[in-house]
Amino acid sequence: MKLVILSALALTAPAMLLAQTAPAKAAPKTAAAPTVQAAKRAPIKRSAAKAVEEVTPIDDDPTVTLTPEDLELAKRVYVGTIPCELGASVTITPSGKRPGFFLVQTGKQRFRMHPVGSRTGAIRLEDGRAGAMWLQLGNKSMLMSQKLGQRLADECMSPAQVTFADEMKKNPPVSILEALPAAKPAPAQAGTGSVQPATAPAKAE
Repeated sequence: MKLVILSALALTAPAMLLAQTAPAKAAPKTAAAPTVQAAKRAPIKRSAAKAVEEVTPIDDDPTVTLTPEDLELAKRVYVGTIPCELGASVTITPSGKRPGFFLVQTGKQRFRMHPVGSRTGAIRLEDGRAGAMWLQLGNKSMLMSQKLGQRLADECMSPAQVTFADEMKKNPPVSILEALPAAKPAPAQAGTGSVQPATAPAKAE
C-alpha cells in the first residue's frame, strides 16, 4: 500500500512543480495614450460670404485655361500692396506673361493665382498647387491656405475697400430678416372724421 502511495506522489510531483513555476499571464497591454494632441482653433466670426468661400474646395488642376468671364473678373482685382491686420500686408502683381494671372505675396510666401467662379459673387483667386486662396469682398479681403487650414492674412483693405466700408457704416444695409418699419397712420381730421366736399353758397334771389 505504501508503495502505491509513493508511486502516485512520484508521478504527481513534477506536475505540481510545473504549476508553481509557470509564469503568470501578462496583463493585456493598454494602448499608449497619444503624446501629441491636435491644436484646437477658436471659432472665428466671419461673414456668410467668407464662410461659403472658405469651405469651397480649391481646384487643383494645374492645366488652367481662363474663360472670357475669368478674364473680365481679373480686371476687378485690386493690385498693389494692400495692408492687413496685425501689421501684415499682401502684394498683388499682375503676371506679365499670362493675362488674368497674378503673383500674390505675403512675407516669404508667394502664390501664382488666377480667378475662378465664386458661389457668392465675391472675387476669388486660387493657386491649386499650393492650396491657397485670395478672397476679395466689397469691404475687405483675406488670404487663406486651405492646405494648412488657416488664414495667412486677414482684414486686408485697399483704398477702395476702405471707402466702401465707411459707406457701410454710415448707411448699413437693411437685413432681409428685419421687419420693415410700419407705415405711419394719416393724421386724424377734426370733427367726425369724414370730410364732405365743400358746396358753393346758394345765390340770393
